[in-house]
Amino acid sequence: MLHKFELDGKKFLLDVNSGTVHQVDELVWNLLEDYNRCSTGGIVERYRERYEPEEVLEALAEIEQLIQEGLLFSADPLAGNYHPAERNVVKSLCLHLAHCCNLSCRYCFAGQGRYGGIDELMSAETGRAAIDFLIAGSARRKRLEVDFFGGEPLMNFDVLKELVAYGREAAGKAGKEINFTVTTNAVLLNDEITRYLIENDFFVVLSLDGRREVHEKMRPVSDEKGSYDLILPKIKKFVALCRREQYIIRGTFTRHNLDFCADVMHMAGLGFERVSIEPVVASREADYAIQEQDLPFIFSQYEQLTREVLRLWKAGKFFDFYHFNIDLEGGPCLPKRLSGCGAGCDYLAVAPNGDLYPCHQFVGRNGYLMGNVLGGVSRPEIRDIFKNAHIYNKEECAGCWAKFYCSGGCHANAEMLNGSICQPDVQGCALARKRLECAIYLQVAAGEIESGIMP
Repeated sequence: MLHKFELDGKKFLLDVNSGTVHQVDELVWNLLEDYNRCSTGGIVERYRERYEPEEVLEALAEIEQLIQEGLLFSADPLAGNYHPAERNVVKSLCLHLAHCCNLSCRYCFAGQGRYGGIDELMSAETGRAAIDFLIAGSARRKRLEVDFFGGEPLMNFDVLKELVAYGREAAGKAGKEINFTVTTNAVLLNDEITRYLIENDFFVVLSLDGRREVHEKMRPVSDEKGSYDLILPKIKKFVALCRREQYIIRGTFTRHNLDFCADVMHMAGLGFERVSIEPVVASREADYAIQEQDLPFIFSQYEQLTREVLRLWKAGKFFDFYHFNIDLEGGPCLPKRLSGCGAGCDYLAVAPNGDLYPCHQFVGRNGYLMGNVLGGVSRPEIRDIFKNAHIYNKEECAGCWAKFYCSGGCHANAEMLNGSICQPDVQGCALARKRLECAIYLQVAAGEIESGIMP
């Protein structure tokens, strides 16, 4: 399977099954349309008016060489015959420290942090049991991950600190190491918390949607008060003090700011070097939900953002837009490409009462309750459902050129919009494909900048 696309006058081919990217000229671009359906003589004759026969024959020889090397028209590595291995090892937990929040974000998938329930904080006892569950279930894995989430997890900061100390001690005794992450709206960031997170080598996800008017519309403190001026100085101070690798600014764009490239560049202008702005996922009836007719404009925004990122790079400035990251040389192993994030298998979420769910977005969806940290996974059939939700079991993925990169998309979004984790969100798929094209373009451009080919 091949995917061809153009961006800013440059032509690219992705050989889907091998993952090889080729930047080609117009002749090769055209020849590939006829290569598998015409004879050599027929192709030469077809293009005689535009190209000399010698040019065509030389290009055909190059195509043939790439085919022989397995870099063009390559076969499916598994021919659709994939049987996932048992995935009973847990390597990562998302601990919901707080099912409450100090913001009233309009698009919050968690219902202002309560997940359909009541205000609730995780106790230190439940958190310790969760860490014990993680270590016991991690088998021979040495590096584990804990993400403190909410609601707003810093509303339970004392318990966070206690769990970090306990986790490090317990992991050390087991010959393991836990990396900690926290996702925060930054309202409670102060000097003490900032210092603690930096000194304890946290990775911190900081929520900001971009321009003041955009952020205020969707992330207010209340109906009368916005949060932009409250949180921006705190975020700027944190970023100024931490290492580049310790943070990312994470925002959401909606139908109210389809020109999200301006929001990304606004944050770049504030000095933030690592940014992610993602499309909102919402019921199509919501006034802020992205609609199908919005996609062409959004595509143009991704292309504009690609040019802006390239401009920064050419000026010698570091800037990392999360969705434009792709490793064309290595990247995730094949099983990871087929099955995605590991939700429901090696990644689980823990509600404040210790209940286990496949991931943070499934918390509160009763049909996906898997067990509790005190008793372990009591419904292994849910784990099996997620284990088998790989791209070969999703009809929409079969003919999609992006399947080895998006891994079939987000299970939670698919279930919310379509009622099944095996039926991807078509709109989300379209956006993912566009981002991938931009990422490929930038990877090629980065190599040209490094080698001096691109000034």
